[in-house]
Amino acid sequence: MKNITFYILVILPLVFLHSCHTKQTLTPGEAYAEVSGGKIWFHIIGEGDATPILMLHGGPGGTSNSMYVLAKLSENRPIIIFDQLGTGKSGHITDTSLMTIDYFVSQLHEFTSVLGLNDYYLYGHSWGCMLGLDYYLAHPRGIKGLILNSPLVSTEMWIHDADTLIATLPDSIQQMINTNEDKGSYNSPDYQYANSIFYHNFILRTSRIPNSYDVIPSKGNRVMYRYMWGPSEFTATGTLKDYDRIDRLNEIDVPTLFVTGEYDEARPVTVKYFSTLVPNAEFEIIENAAHGTMHDNQERNVKVINDFLDRIQ
Repeated sequence: MKNITFYILVILPLVFLHSCHTKQTLTPGEAYAEVSGGKIWFHIIGEGDATPILMLHGGPGGTSNSMYVLAKLSENRPIIIFDQLGTGKSGHITDTSLMTIDYFVSQLHEFTSVLGLNDYYLYGHSWGCMLGLDYYLAHPRGIKGLILNSPLVSTEMWIHDADTLIATLPDSIQQMINTNEDKGSYNSPDYQYANSIFYHNFILRTSRIPNSYDVIPSKGNRVMYRYMWGPSEFTATGTLKDYDRIDRLNEIDVPTLFVTGEYDEARPVTVKYFSTLVPNAEFEIIENAAHGTMHDNQERNVKVINDFLDRIQ
């Protein structure tokens, strides 16, 4: 009974909807939303009248922390940041039956229903693009546009790109990766060192911008990452190893922006190709940035998204 009361007191003041046919009102603040399997922590930032953005963070098993770096998008619209169930402030899970993309799509559908969202843009970063694509394909109603930042659309192409990038690294690093992957010794110091070199070149070239909204860090879920993806960004051994939605990109019929970093592990040539498969999609490169575009070049990342939203209003 205590949990039910908390839910009513916290959620209802934050989200008020006049009706499903009228303008939605989202009040800034933090709260929890009840979904099958647990509670999702979320934070609404901004009070403008423009269409809100629902932000899907990377992972799987990552947190929403990097989404705060894009908070400038909230200057004239609400943005909705949340930790996907099982990670961050939404708590940790070890139940692998909940670690499926179908479950995450179902979870997201319940979440948007709790919020009463009837018109919104959907933003995804990395794994968040996988989730966003599958969610749009299953529940397109109300989604006015997609922003796919550093997307993974095909695991096979992602691994091919990773191999291409690894080939540019010193021979010694390539040898460390190959030797330890042959042995399956993913926790070895050599493999972790090689992983850090890949990370610095293709994931984050500068440093993470501090989160000014929440000074208490929340932890990601490495169990979820390993189970669904694998031991490193360039090796897929988990349940997503056969993921591919290339053949369904032509089903997208809302304005779509593909974004990637100049040095991104989601290679520009590949992301540009994806954009050609979506009718009237746009493509932008964030200069001097790797996968963490919002950290490596925050100003440019925000501008590219805002300019796209201004064009499609």
